[in-house]
Amino acid sequence: MRGRPLRSLPVRGEVHLPGRAGIPVQRHRPPVRGAGIVTARPRIAVHKFSSCDGCQLAFLNAGEDLLTLDGLVDIVHFAEAGPVDETAQVDIAFVEGSISTQADAERIRRVRERAGFLVTLGACATAGGLQALRNLADGAEWLAGVYATPGYVDSLDTATPIREHVRVDFELWGCPVNARQVFATVRALLFGVRPVADHQKVCMECKRRQAVCVMVTRQRPCLGPVTSTGCGALCPRFGRDCYGCFGPSESPNTDALGTRFEGLGLTPDAIARRFLFINSHADAFAQAGQTWMRKHDDKA
Repeated sequence: MRGRPLRSLPVRGEVHLPGRAGIPVQRHRPPVRGAGIVTARPRIAVHKFSSCDGCQLAFLNAGEDLLTLDGLVDIVHFAEAGPVDETAQVDIAFVEGSISTQADAERIRRVRERAGFLVTLGACATAGGLQALRNLADGAEWLAGVYATPGYVDSLDTATPIREHVRVDFELWGCPVNARQVFATVRALLFGVRPVADHQKVCMECKRRQAVCVMVTRQRPCLGPVTSTGCGALCPRFGRDCYGCFGPSESPNTDALGTRFEGLGLTPDAIARRFLFINSHADAFAQAGQTWMRKHDDKA
């Protein structure tokens, strides 16, 4: 080794935060004004559509992390906390919620026109969320079953993710979203790099945190083997099974997991409900849920 020239290691395009909230990034032409140099502070808007506001609250609950953006960006619209200016032209737009009304469908197009880089926040915006369960039923039927005067309800028959209506530049999954990933995304854009989501399985997070497998030890129907990490394996660490909040992982083997659930004693209907609970409009979970719904119908 003595006398041999030393070579520097290649720079890896990654952004990391404490607690593995960091996400890998890849270099590309800066999408926001002043990215990397920050000669002018990017303007940010946080929009709400059909949702519970939980992802906006996750943003606010970040506490001290929120203060790290002070002086770096201008938040010109924030539906949950103010200020309010939906018509503002912005560099980065964060969008929470699904499209459930005609007014939503029209407004999201205006948001897209006024944003340089659009990021969807959470399960509702990325996969329809809980309200997308109505896509599996007759719209008029569920309206009549819930509302005394359904004619007053101005709602579409389906609840759909943002990407089905406008171009989306980046998606952050979760129910709610991981606030640290939100800030990692902002910081990546400030440095002029494109954020890339981590779609490793929750099982990997359980291993790293030395969490005991709840499916092996407690026979719980855990979706961790097919769900993306991002929550820190929160439910399994407390002995609960994963509900798939962060959407499908990379190459999810839903067929094998569904068969495993059947071996645990779940009925085809119960298995379908597991896959369709939070991210029913995500392709992998939607296909798995429909497969087990057909098996349920065949047995009926």
